[in-house]
Amino acid sequence: MALFGFIGVGNMGYPLLRAAIRCFGEEQVTFFDVSLQQRNKVTEDTGIPCAKDNIAVVNNCKYLVLVVKPQYFTDVLKQIKDYVKEDHVIISIAAGITIDTIKSELYGSIRIVRAMPNTPAMVLQGMTGVSYSKNDFSGDELETLDRFFLSYGKYEVFDERLMNAVICANGSSPAYVYMFIEALADSVVSYGIPRDKAYILAAQTVLGAATMVLETGEHPGKLKDNVCSPGGTTIAAVKALEEHGLRNAVMKATDACYEKAVFLTNTNK
Repeated sequence: MALFGFIGVGNMGYPLLRAAIRCFGEEQVTFFDVSLQQRNKVTEDTGIPCAKDNIAVVNNCKYLVLVVKPQYFTDVLKQIKDYVKEDHVIISIAAGITIDTIKSELYGSIRIVRAMPNTPAMVLQGMTGVSYSKNDFSGDELETLDRFFLSYGKYEVFDERLMNAVICANGSSPAYVYMFIEALADSVVSYGIPRDKAYILAAQTVLGAATMVLETGEHPGKLKDNVCSPGGTTIAAVKALEEHGLRNAVMKATDACYEKAVFLTNTNK
């Protein structure tokens, strides 16, 4: 009997599976994925044999991690519902699917953790928003969940009503950051900096700036002010960003992301 079972090991599931292996050991992890190519890749990379099917995963784990796209989620729940037991802990990564919706497809007594990680989990720098009722879990179970979510980065616990906003803040936002890095690199390539070095300059600067926010505890606005010397190059650039609507563009992106998350939530009720 493994500790963790994964249904779905794609772009998000695979980093979580690898983190579970590092944290708990190979013998404590099992998995299945609908893609034969992905199943073979994971087995080749990790040495862990793939389970026969989703039901085999359920029957051979305690913590069942469902990394399934929302459009396929209900079908998977219907497939496994007769095999999920009260001692299982379900960890759902599906955007827009609530704990109550999952319980309605399974059985009301099932314990469920709703989580929204992000792809930087691949390099152990993930950020996960988590929602669950602590009273539903034993001390040992809470400790295991804590170890799992810390095994690939950081996490924070939220009331479930905020999970759609969490998706905006961490689930989707790496894409915006990549776009910023790409745009910044493109802009200095135009002045003659080689592209490979431009990406390093931009990416390391983003990493360093983010680390400053996390480690100093200073407000981002103050850290920004510290870079802006009076009459200098940075304040000229910040003025241009304000004139061209950087803040508004980010907020509009968040609005679009949030509206889509709400739509998925309402669709999957």
